[in-house]
Amino acid sequence: MRRKIVAGNWKMNNDLTETEGLITDIKKQQRTSDAQVMIAPTFTNLWHAYQALRLSDIEVVAQNMHFAESGAYTGEVSAGMLKSVGINGVILGHSERRAYFKETDEMLAEKVNAALENEMFVIFCFGEELDDRKAGRHEQVVESQIKNGLFHLQASQWKHIVLAYEPVWAIGTGETASPEQAQDMHAFIRQVLETKYGNAVAENTSILYGGSVKPANAEEIFSKPDVDGGLIGGAALKAEDFYAIVNAI
Repeated sequence: MRRKIVAGNWKMNNDLTETEGLITDIKKQQRTSDAQVMIAPTFTNLWHAYQALRLSDIEVVAQNMHFAESGAYTGEVSAGMLKSVGINGVILGHSERRAYFKETDEMLAEKVNAALENEMFVIFCFGEELDDRKAGRHEQVVESQIKNGLFHLQASQWKHIVLAYEPVWAIGTGETASPEQAQDMHAFIRQVLETKYGNAVAENTSILYGGSVKPANAEEIFSKPDVDGGLIGGAALKAEDFYAIVNAI
């Protein structure tokens, strides 16, 4: 049975004091769902977040990492460095990394390998631009990103992979794919997995939706059979909103 997950991507927000405050607020929230909860603070606050939450059931994950273990990569952080401060999961392939930092499918495949070699799990992001959606090639784009980034893996490695579909046109714009659009794409993604790896991988891989999920629309989106939770951006920066989304599952 695949996991229900709500992961909060804090992006480049919150200094140490703000991180402490948000974690304190998160700890006060009442959970009424059995969804697995994750948060992804900035690199500088990962150790503090891990220490603050290590006795809770909230997982702290990283927003990115490099594919090399060490070397002349100024400003980068390796999987081993993340593991050394208690971090066992990482978000890879977010649309902002692809767009602003020119991360390619090939680079992301290397990052996935590095994460798995270090016994980390991966939340792997992908999604189409608005032009792709309007031109009717959204499924083609999504399939290509998944295949290029992940289809070199063995079926046994997929237990360490969580997928996150994020239509780029709905991230931080206030626009949201309709629940029907989200379900159609998630069902398509599951079919792509089944064709390559078979029913077991397809049915046991969690697929999250990311794209302006809010307390007001979360329940309807999460009610769809192939939507297994959400990768949450802006709404994850307010504890009450974040847990309203968590409890929508």
